[in-house]
Amino acid sequence: MTSPPRDSLPQPGHSIRGRGARGNLPGRFERQTIELDEGIAETAPRPATELIAERSKTIISRNKSPDIGFSQSINPYKGCEHGCIYCFARPTHAYLDLSPGLDFETRIVHKPNAAELLRKELAKPGYVCSPIALGINTDGYQPFEKQLRITRSLLEILLETRHPVTIVTKSALVERDLDLLGDLARLGLTQVALSITTLDDELKRRMEPRTASPRRRLATIERLAEAGVPAGVMFAPVIPALNDHELEAVLEAAAEAGALWAGYTVLRLPNEVRPLFKDWLAEQYPLRAGHVMSRVRQIRGGRENDSAFGRRKRGQGLYADLLRQRFNRACRRHGLNRGAFGTRPPLDTTLFRPPPLPQTPPPRRSRQRAAAGHRDQLSLLD
Repeated sequence: MTSPPRDSLPQPGHSIRGRGARGNLPGRFERQTIELDEGIAETAPRPATELIAERSKTIISRNKSPDIGFSQSINPYKGCEHGCIYCFARPTHAYLDLSPGLDFETRIVHKPNAAELLRKELAKPGYVCSPIALGINTDGYQPFEKQLRITRSLLEILLETRHPVTIVTKSALVERDLDLLGDLARLGLTQVALSITTLDDELKRRMEPRTASPRRRLATIERLAEAGVPAGVMFAPVIPALNDHELEAVLEAAAEAGALWAGYTVLRLPNEVRPLFKDWLAEQYPLRAGHVMSRVRQIRGGRENDSAFGRRKRGQGLYADLLRQRFNRACRRHGLNRGAFGTRPPLDTTLFRPPPLPQTPPPRRSRQRAAAGHRDQLSLLD
């Protein structure tokens, strides 16, 4: 008798403390799967996190999606130790020949030359300044940022060049960079949103195991506001029959903490996310699993996922319409999203000043000729 193959998940009751996924499923590009020898456990009780350095050639990604409000983004990390089970970015690990399951949470790719690359790209003669969204696919303030400080190094360059930047995070670690963010804010160059999906500590623990607590995220909004940094809240994703009833409470708490605006998206279940989420749901909330997935299909035209622009973020149908009405009503009640810019001051792109190109030493022959000329000058002085 052989052990289950790598592309199967553990039986119920085998959840891993501090992790979202219970195992690894193959990515769409994997050429082979691995079977475990008999008698070897499928996963370690608490798998450690591995850091993988990647020497990238570029750092700014361009976006042309019509339903996303930015055209440029930077992701200092691939994979995310926060372990949110619903994360739409999980499939990106498949491009690394890694699994969107536990690999996504435990094998974190980082870009040690990110700041160097950013400086070079901003210095290019044809560069056109537009706001950069920082840490969109995976959180720029996930736990290892505390030691690696890659996100901070990027903010230092953006402040130096007066370049606008937006941030979305689930981490209180963003407070570490209040000195930089405060300076950027005074120039009209930054906005920060905290993603808060629930005020229920137990649901947070199960769904987003290594993120800051709901109260801590609200306190971070308060500290950002006190420092003069425009702050908002993202209630994302809305999961029908699981956290949707908290929409009004989350927006109220965020507004009281100092949030100026709010946004929301509904649950997305791309190819590799769908089996992981459904497995997690059956394990953690077995009595609700059927009802949750039934509601998901209601907002996705009978399917479990819809990737069409315009529908993928908000859904469709009666339930989606009701959710939209509830969101708008709560925003009006709590003073969120007011004014022409939704209480978010527009970011200033006119202050941008390209960094100087790094000076390269002259070719070796030129240095030799220069040295010879210097010796000739000395001989004339003798």
